[in-house]
Amino acid sequence: MFWVPLLLLAWAIAGVAGLRLCRAAVREAACAREEAGGRQGLTLYEAAFLSGGPARVADLTLVAMARQRRLLLAHTGWATVVDPRGRDAMERTVIGAIGPEGQSPIAPVRKAAATAEAVRTLAERLVRGGLAVPEGDGRTVAEALRRLRLAVPAVAGLAVAALLMPVPSQMPRLLVALWFALPLVFTLGCLAVARFELSPASPWASPAGQRLLASVRQAADGDTDDDRAYLTSVAVRGVHAVGEPQVRAAFAHREPRVEW
Repeated sequence: MFWVPLLLLAWAIAGVAGLRLCRAAVREAACAREEAGGRQGLTLYEAAFLSGGPARVADLTLVAMARQRRLLLAHTGWATVVDPRGRDAMERTVIGAIGPEGQSPIAPVRKAAATAEAVRTLAERLVRGGLAVPEGDGRTVAEALRRLRLAVPAVAGLAVAALLMPVPSQMPRLLVALWFALPLVFTLGCLAVARFELSPASPWASPAGQRLLASVRQAADGDTDDDRAYLTSVAVRGVHAVGEPQVRAAFAHREPRVEW
């Protein structure tokens, strides 16, 4: 019966992971009800952050400036400043990241802009408004789902360990496997339900933020010849929504790795 402690441990892992998911779902549903009377719209930068985090804000800024011909994005992965006057804090951050020479590879510009003070200020404002999830908050549905996914291989590993134990057992190995199948099926069932009912549209957005994002995504389905709809599409879907091959190639470029 040396496999029984392993079975109990498997049930403990599966049960704790499932309980955390349920608590996170209830907590977010309660927050959504409390925030039902909040804001009714998002700026493009806010939609970009809630959809893809700091990196998406940097990408949106680069694409917007390129769209307005104030920044050139070459297919080789370089950005060139045409108009050095930034219209807002994010644009000034991007121009500053490119440097005084007015030209730089896009990859380090994206990295610097994503970690800049302007993005941190944006994130803090969204968190205070209840639209974004605080960084490192392990009580969210996204974090609970991540832990539940980790529980699957953990339970499976315990089952394999129990079946490979050299210690003789009075119970047939097939029956032992069936006992371990129960917590595994429970964990997979929770994941299946969460996939259709609880899976968050974005790990960055709170329930209230996700609700506002849903309306923004509808606006992104409009005519992309319109600048607002075009940039909205980039904000919620990323650079994959960019239609120009040259711009997409610019973002697809990666810096060569340095071999030491």
